[in-house]
Amino acid sequence: MADIKVDVLVIGAGPTGLGAAKRLHHINGPSWLILDSNDKAGGLASTDVTPEGFLYDVGGHVIFSHYKYFDDCIDEALPKQDDWYTHQRISYVRYKGLWVPYPFQNNISMLPKDDQVACVEGMIDAAMECRVATTKPKDFDEWILRMCGKGVADIFMRPYNYKVWAVPTTKMQCQWLGERVAAPDVKLVTRNVILNKTAGNWGPNATFRFPARDGTGGIWIAVSDTLPAEKKRYGKKGEVVKVDAEKKLVTLKNGTTIGYGKLVNTMAVDHLVEKMGNQELIKLSKGLYYSSTHVIGVGIRGERPERIGDKCWLYFPEDDCPFYRATIFSNYSPYNQPQADVKLPTMYLANGSKPRSTQAKEGPYWSIMLEVSQSTMKPVDEENLLKDCIQGLINTEMIKPEDEIVSTYHRKFDHGYPTPALEREGVLKELLPKLQDMDIYSRGRFGSWRYEVGNQDHSFMLGVEAVDHIVTGAVELTLNYPDFVNSRQNTERRLAQSFVFAGTGSAAPANGTTAELPTRGSASGGNSRKPSQLPYTSPWGVDS
Repeated sequence: MADIKVDVLVIGAGPTGLGAAKRLHHINGPSWLILDSNDKAGGLASTDVTPEGFLYDVGGHVIFSHYKYFDDCIDEALPKQDDWYTHQRISYVRYKGLWVPYPFQNNISMLPKDDQVACVEGMIDAAMECRVATTKPKDFDEWILRMCGKGVADIFMRPYNYKVWAVPTTKMQCQWLGERVAAPDVKLVTRNVILNKTAGNWGPNATFRFPARDGTGGIWIAVSDTLPAEKKRYGKKGEVVKVDAEKKLVTLKNGTTIGYGKLVNTMAVDHLVEKMGNQELIKLSKGLYYSSTHVIGVGIRGERPERIGDKCWLYFPEDDCPFYRATIFSNYSPYNQPQADVKLPTMYLANGSKPRSTQAKEGPYWSIMLEVSQSTMKPVDEENLLKDCIQGLINTEMIKPEDEIVSTYHRKFDHGYPTPALEREGVLKELLPKLQDMDIYSRGRFGSWRYEVGNQDHSFMLGVEAVDHIVTGAVELTLNYPDFVNSRQNTERRLAQSFVFAGTGSAAPANGTTAELPTRGSASGGNSRKPSQLPYTSPWGVDS
């Protein structure tokens, strides 16, 4: 017999797990519990604070959204106007000592003339080949050549993507791309080259929000705080060591056992199947590939230099630095670093030499956050990585050799990016349904291993939609149709909705809206109940 029994158990309190828990709390139907081995919510969207008071996210995270329900939930958690800053993305690519506006392939007018010629010729050749092509690109590399041409491929796309993904572009499929990579407009590019103009902002994150305090992790702690304390188990008391899919029983590190009807899993699916001990699924999961991410933070004394200005994040395709992206984290919020009156000693100068004085003194301060990828195909000298990154900042003129470094940060995240490798779809199309047949819904950045729906809004809604599928049979659009949800504003769900439920167990909004959840069956019926009550039959034989 289990120590605890719930209808729906959620493993992981990152954005996906919190999305599932938030939806379960909202519809007030099945009994539920959420677990996480960390003491605080956030997962791969959490924030660390150095002893000196500098904040660093787990990589580059900003808030932009395709879903009104996601917006509602984070606005409920952080409702005040001064909880947020809104930014226009200022983003560049560093190439041959130049800052080329993002996206690179639309701004080759900034390049030296020889490179402009190579890029334009490549784009023209690619456009002509695309007109007669009868097959789809077989991999990401072929997609790059078809969309951008050989010039852009060799100068930027191939080297940059290798630095990001830590695998060659020939080993990646291209179904994941969607809205993430801008296909160049040859006419626009040619016009801008002739007129010496740059292209404007592109993409869904051209405008983004960032929390004023506590970094990205503060958002998810605040969302978690909207959930009942008795339904959350974080830290050592929430660490899962075994999942018995046959008995529908989860064992925690402290020995507690939890029986469940349905399981929403958001831990990495390769870790999940290991805890299940299912050798067939373990073997299958070996076909999934991932890279590790090193996050490096550097806190610097002094006014933010004019050359840095209001830049947000910057891309680095060349080999004069180990990082592929740098974020000027102090630009996102004045509270991402210590206030100017805080006194800190200088650790060392950027060139590694000792400071004239180690006596603590006041700021102001600014900070840079760097990301470095690592895989079996791209090794990293971990012991010297911090030093190499600081030298890379000097090489790229981000900082000067004499700059005073007052704080450093380095953390490795083993599962950093779920690689859209050539083998991925074959594995997922077999692995995820096998788990679902066992009433295990594996969702999230590494739970469902789909990078194309791995942003914070996507991840949150993967959890929401998994719950709606469990309870009402709703189609999981984000998981199954990423291009669809990325091409529209998804307004079907709102936090203000209350629910009436039919005798069939299907749900429909009861707030006067005409929006309905997309279901495989009818959501209509004659037996109404008071809002926020589900006619859900518990697997334990009692109504929740």
